[in-house]
Amino acid sequence: MQETPTIIESLFNIKTEADFNRAALSVFEYQFHKVGVYRDFCKALGRTSPKHYTEIPFLPISFFKTHQIIAEDYKFKHEVIFKSSGTTLGTRSKHYVASLDIYERSFLHTFSEQISNPEEAIIMALLPNYVQQGDSSLVYMVDHLIRMSNHSLSGFYLSDPELLVEAIEKAKNESRPIVLFGVSYALLDFAEKKVDLSGVTIIETGGMKGKRKEMIKEELHQILKEGLNVPKIFSEYGMTELLSQAYTDGGEYFKTPSWMKILTRDVNDPFHLLPDSRTGGVNIIDLANIYSCAFIATDDLGVKAGNKFKILGRFDQSDMRGCNLLVN
Repeated sequence: MQETPTIIESLFNIKTEADFNRAALSVFEYQFHKVGVYRDFCKALGRTSPKHYTEIPFLPISFFKTHQIIAEDYKFKHEVIFKSSGTTLGTRSKHYVASLDIYERSFLHTFSEQISNPEEAIIMALLPNYVQQGDSSLVYMVDHLIRMSNHSLSGFYLSDPELLVEAIEKAKNESRPIVLFGVSYALLDFAEKKVDLSGVTIIETGGMKGKRKEMIKEELHQILKEGLNVPKIFSEYGMTELLSQAYTDGGEYFKTPSWMKILTRDVNDPFHLLPDSRTGGVNIIDLANIYSCAFIATDDLGVKAGNKFKILGRFDQSDMRGCNLLVN
């Protein structure tokens, strides 16, 4: 079994499909030996010796609600516990994070590559429910990006929309890109007031959090584009149980970083993986999750196309949670 520092460096240097396969199998071997819950799950399935990443078992995401999923060496010395947004009466998922450094490396690389260099941007956030509930991986990420921007106008704007509008108008006089993370219902409030956010990169983080009725993403984005005077709306796909994100560039499809891969499974046969363009349950390989579980069967429905994917809905029996899903 490889030492974890070697595995970590390899996953952040993935260039090819062969690189990904090697890294995924190394992470599987580590987690099979070190993460008791996942080891028991694999043994129960009789799938303990995969030869390719497509043969690796995917742990149902609900296990993060009922079990402490972390490598045994870090069970009592994890750095933080991230919790899901808890929009239902159900139990909040918990992600025991052994290394915040890995999380930071992951989100900084993806944000810089797909959105903007945070040190050259003005970054604002309209995420009231996440901040109020606490223990949010999204808030941790955005706060880190805000601090990296090192600009007086960057920050969280929770309950004073006029202050945010004023800050954005000031930011437009700067030479830096302006990025606004916003939860769907809060952005809708702005759109209804016809607040002009032209020139701002708006990243919708999904979910109405019980504040408004859910709507399909296309309808939401059309309302936001018209109401906020912007040509497109970006989206972020992330969740408590992951240490990586994917973003859209205003279209329907999310793009993953090289150490994250989406597979789709047959809804009636979870061990049968589907080809591109077929709708199925979304399985995620997030190799940044090296100390918890990198292989997760989510409750989302979607389709994939290479290293891009689109979310279509959620299994009916699943909880509604805050991980960027607008139900059809």
